[in-house]
Amino acid sequence: MRSGNPALNDKTFGGVFAGQVAGQEVMTLSGTVNKCFLLAIILLATAGYTWNLFFQNPFNPAIQTWMWVGLIGGIISALVAIFKPTTSPIAAPIYAAFEGLALGGISATFEARFPGIVVQAAGLTMTTLIALLMAYRSGFIKATENFKLGVAAATGGIALMYLFSMIGGFFGMPFSFLHDSSLLSIGISGFIVVIAALNLVMDFDFIEGAAERRAPKFMEWRAALGLMITLVWLYFEILRLLSKLQSRD
Repeated sequence: MRSGNPALNDKTFGGVFAGQVAGQEVMTLSGTVNKCFLLAIILLATAGYTWNLFFQNPFNPAIQTWMWVGLIGGIISALVAIFKPTTSPIAAPIYAAFEGLALGGISATFEARFPGIVVQAAGLTMTTLIALLMAYRSGFIKATENFKLGVAAATGGIALMYLFSMIGGFFGMPFSFLHDSSLLSIGISGFIVVIAALNLVMDFDFIEGAAERRAPKFMEWRAALGLMITLVWLYFEILRLLSKLQSRD
């Protein structure tokens, strides 16, 4: 199995079965779903904090501080869970809390400029999740090896493009076509949204396969974390796409 999600790739479950003991609790789909809901609740709770800070006073310096704390803390906690899966029951909730701080401030910033955009982005993210889950469960979309290779390659290409854009920004050469509201920029954002959405299919397939292989119980947290990472990415890209479209009105 292969996934473009760094938290759900070929190595994710490769080494966690070796030490499994007979009678040990195993990962289930229902358990993973429950963990996903819990992470979503934690994320929304902390997002509400920075969201409220922004609308109380948009110039409050604490907003930027909490956003950066959230971004850095989210990256570190996700990496800990990715490289040491047994820490997932602790690292995954910590990731959700940190990521909520970042998303709350970012979302409020977009909302202040484009009223109603956050509800639209959140709604599109959830409907995309539900639609793709139904398509996957019905067999309409199948995560074949070629499908996985294509999506993983596209995801890697997008990551490199963002990396080069960041490096270019440090040297005064920003990739403006990624951030303006030109038709090219909108087209690129639309493509990225599609790839982010297709990563959900890869995540569904990987989680289902891991449950069938009877992964250890703590891997429910790791799997929920991987799905949460994809959903956060999808939401952010939809938010950016909608902002570009509304900038052209």
